[in-house]
Amino acid sequence: MDNTVFWRLSFFVGIFVVMAVLESYLPARHAPLTRKVRWYGNLGLVVVGALVSRLALPITLVGVALWAQEVHIGAFNLLSVPLWLSIAVGVLTLDLAIYWQHRLFHTIPLLWRLHQVHHIDGHVDTTTGLRFHPLEILLSLLIKALVVVALGCPPEAIVIFEIGLNAFAVFNHANIRLPQKWDDILSKVLITQRVHRIHHSQQLNESNSNFGFSVSWWDKLFGSYKARGEKQDEQLEIGQANYPPSRENAGLWSLLAMPFHQPDPSKRSTSTANQDKH
Repeated sequence: MDNTVFWRLSFFVGIFVVMAVLESYLPARHAPLTRKVRWYGNLGLVVVGALVSRLALPITLVGVALWAQEVHIGAFNLLSVPLWLSIAVGVLTLDLAIYWQHRLFHTIPLLWRLHQVHHIDGHVDTTTGLRFHPLEILLSLLIKALVVVALGCPPEAIVIFEIGLNAFAVFNHANIRLPQKWDDILSKVLITQRVHRIHHSQQLNESNSNFGFSVSWWDKLFGSYKARGEKQDEQLEIGQANYPPSRENAGLWSLLAMPFHQPDPSKRSTSTANQDKH
């Protein structure tokens, strides 16, 4: 195992265990399904997504960056730029790309069908931050690879970004609630758990906000930030009404097949019904 994989796994496992323990003892909300039922499907998607990613891009994004350096492709590989600056700009650019990717997956109906697998979860916890359809993971990998090549991102930037992306995805999906005073302070810079749960609301005007996975400034800059939901956090309706929480909807095979069939239109949620109009 190379150092890159070791550090990514170490940070990921560390933050996952800490958040999972906290939400076990200090849960913000009660899940409609047992952890065993939900985690089977959610973590199953993680395994499938990891296998698909490795098959699609065996050399990983770090390998793409090293290849771009070797053949002198990308802005930073053609210009004389200090390493610290190329790392900083690379991390920020990748994070901005993920922000706009997330917005596009909410706007374009075909992409929404893939991303909806993430939003169908009727509860939000540490595993929800890892619950993405393998096809969405592939598209995200392609987008990140294009950014890496075009910019000539140094490998160090990719390692920092990937560690941060995984850690923040687990952190802001955790089923905990910070004291409001702390939440208000942290959310000036970061996407907190309460702020991100607004993004998982069934209401369109709420689910189409707070797209950032880590920092809150992209949402504030591009007008998609929502500091408060219409309801209190504990009363927020999470998930999609057209896919009510059930053992069937939470199963791995159901999640994999979900983008390829339409639900009963009589049970469409406010968010999804309006989503198709975009």
